[in-house]
Amino acid sequence: MVEVDGPSMVPTLEHGDWLLVRYGARVRPGDVVILRHPFQQDLLVVKRAVERREGGWWVLGDNAFAGGDSTVYGVVPRAMVLARVTARLRPRPTGGHGREPVRGVRATLGWAYSAVRPVRSEVSLSRRLRAR
Repeated sequence: MVEVDGPSMVPTLEHGDWLLVRYGARVRPGDVVILRHPFQQDLLVVKRAVERREGGWWVLGDNAFAGGDSTVYGVVPRAMVLARVTARLRPRPTGGHGREPVRGVRATLGWAYSAVRPVRSEVSLSRRLRAR
């Protein structure tokens, strides 16, 4: 399990989401992956593997305004791509400032409906991004 910190993968993933990952899994274009940051190797980041290039993977965040992807640091070596994301768990919403989870039937059903989702490849997205 890995926790998301930051907005780079919005709307697919949000700050505070928990990710179920599979280390060493085969990566295909469109997969969401966990990788070591090329310039800060003690930092793990979440990005979408867009295409395989000579020397590694071209990765992008789903939020084009957040930055911090291959447009900044180039191709990421294959050895730095550690895991493929398989599912996300959205935490239960709180009343704010770390209070108790929001209660009520409607709030609980809304959360339960969207809390656990598989994270799928965005093949159409990767094709569109390659064309740029």
